[in-house]
Amino acid sequence: MKIWLSGASSGLGQALALELLREGHQLAISARRQAPLQALAAQYPKQVLVLPCDLTDAEAVAAMAHQLSRHWGELDMAILNAGTCEYVDTSHYQHSVLERVIKANLFSASLCVQHLLPLLRHSANPHLVAVGSSVTYFPLPRAEAYGASKAALRYLFESLRVDLASENIAVTLVSPGFIDTPLTAQNDFPMPQQLSAEQAASYICRRLAKRPQEINFPALFIGVLKVLDCLPAPLRLAIGKHLSRNTTRSPQA
Repeated sequence: MKIWLSGASSGLGQALALELLREGHQLAISARRQAPLQALAAQYPKQVLVLPCDLTDAEAVAAMAHQLSRHWGELDMAILNAGTCEYVDTSHYQHSVLERVIKANLFSASLCVQHLLPLLRHSANPHLVAVGSSVTYFPLPRAEAYGASKAALRYLFESLRVDLASENIAVTLVSPGFIDTPLTAQNDFPMPQQLSAEQAASYICRRLAKRPQEINFPALFIGVLKVLDCLPAPLRLAIGKHLSRNTTRSPQA
């Protein structure tokens, strides 16, 4: 398959890239940092197309998609993995934090959808994939910006799934728990059932072929979050307050 993957320079994106390349796919990889992308291309010189890009830049995304179109002419799968996390300090609330995170996690994804859908439409089995987060199942302290961006991403892709179904474009949302990445390495609180990036990538890739509506993991962690979200509102608030007292930052998952 011809696959485009964003956020491929480190963490889950890099692990996904290696897993997909080992499976023999043709892979176009994007990230702002070019050196790690070139290193992957050196390992797999006949399989990798390097397309460095800042996905928050509309002109850069358009140019990247144009280059992809000239090189391949079609796309079987697009995996929107790039994203970021910043925590909110409500004692000094700053709108700019929300603005930056939503731009990186939501608006960049929307730009990619705009420019990559035409290429997906040329595939016999097109597949659009977005990496969201398990944070959308239960509100966590200090995760206002990150959670809002991922909740919006969830709604966007679940609506796209409905509207693109008539074109046979499958839409999958990936909702992982904690993954050991450079981003989560900044967290200073316990991260239950944390997986390595390689474990997470392997889990995702094994399931993508079935074109599921959602891939979420690990099962126990996801199950606990869903149960917590079903509790009465006062109890959910009490649990959230307890978590807030015992963490200085909110979990990024």
